[in-house]
Amino acid sequence: MTVRIGDDAVLQNPIGWLGIIRLGLVQAALGAIVVLATSTLNRVMVVELALPAMVPGALVALHYLIQILRPRLGYGSDRGGRRTPWIIGGMAMLCAGGVLAAAATALMADNKVAGIALAVIAFIIIGTGVGASGTSLLVLLAKRVDQRRRAAAASIVWVMMIAGFAITAGTAGHFLAPFSMDRLIQVTATVAVIAFVITLIAVWGIEGRGSMEKPVAPTITKASFGAALTEVWREPRARRFAIFVFVSMLGYSAQELILEPFAGSVLGLTPGETAKLTGLQNGGALIGMILVALMGSVIAKGRFGSMRSWTIGGCAGSALGLLCVAMAGFAGPAWPLQPSVFFLGAANGAFAVSAIGAMMGLAGDGPSEGGAAEGQESRAGLRMGLWGAAQAVAFAMGGFAATMASDLARSILGSPAAAYAAVFIAEAVLFLIAARLAAGVFQVQTPARQDALEPGRGVVFAGGRG
Repeated sequence: MTVRIGDDAVLQNPIGWLGIIRLGLVQAALGAIVVLATSTLNRVMVVELALPAMVPGALVALHYLIQILRPRLGYGSDRGGRRTPWIIGGMAMLCAGGVLAAAATALMADNKVAGIALAVIAFIIIGTGVGASGTSLLVLLAKRVDQRRRAAAASIVWVMMIAGFAITAGTAGHFLAPFSMDRLIQVTATVAVIAFVITLIAVWGIEGRGSMEKPVAPTITKASFGAALTEVWREPRARRFAIFVFVSMLGYSAQELILEPFAGSVLGLTPGETAKLTGLQNGGALIGMILVALMGSVIAKGRFGSMRSWTIGGCAGSALGLLCVAMAGFAGPAWPLQPSVFFLGAANGAFAVSAIGAMMGLAGDGPSEGGAAEGQESRAGLRMGLWGAAQAVAFAMGGFAATMASDLARSILGSPAAAYAAVFIAEAVLFLIAARLAAGVFQVQTPARQDALEPGRGVVFAGGRG
């Protein structure tokens, strides 16, 4: 079976479900290290070391902000034409950074200044590793997965990442008892070694001869990263999609840190009840992801819309869900809060997976991939890096902006219910803007381009500007 992914590359024997699951294992391994660094170490710093919450908060934000390097990392993988070295190298950095962060946390118990300084270095390494490995992983999926399977592939990979979060958190929690700093380092190092070995096994031979990207011509290799980035930014669809990713992920991340405080302070729910509420939202997101995956074969027959429809619908549904949650603050216990939160999660999941599936398709859709001169290098990694950087910056800003906005709104409006409602409504507006942006990004202009955006309608990625 042959799948054309652009005028410069013909992919022989696209990977099947087993290959997709193998790459999903890489995402799970990535999630295993990240959850230890952003959750477990966060708790140790705040509870066991009695540090201000802003310390781990700033470190987590730093690991997102450093991922602004994703375009440069993606450009590096484009120049070589292979992705697995970048996946393995990025995972090695991530694992080393995770262990170093645990050691830095232990050092804080004796010397806070030195420990925090070491943690800054560790989280920079973590963010760089996530950027290198995650960007190249998505590009490899985009290059090797049949168009008709991309929705399901995105769902599988992200569900496996969530599984990596859950399994690691539960297992690490078991082996951290009784707690000590030495045990924290040992457990983190063990998880890092396992994650790295899983990554090596998962990617072994998966590119092989199926990766038909052209090596970069010597004259093209001399082109600077700045020139390549400028070229991609001038592509209307790449630029608009970056803006769409930033706006939608800003709304997506902003809700995470205020849902439980809202339910506790406005509705009077206990910590256990608010935790269940978050679990319900995450369960809804999982259902939304699975729904998109299961509908993949039906979508392929054109019965339930395209990735464009799912992305726009997911954004609109997320806006509606946020408005419903905002209403709960005024209606009180009579309002169906749990169904509202579940619906919000399901819409989030559907939008996220469909957007990722579309991202995989659009990564290879541009002047560098179609209709380019002989020897023109790929820009798929650079595009994916650009969109990944937009997502990372949005996540770094979202939680902080939401909490700051809720405090500001409370001081102005004087009512917690009104303050949280104002923030939820603002987030809903962001999702509506994102839906409008998505409609423009995915505007189909030619039959070939429609094939690229609607799984099952074809497997040819059209080149040229959008």
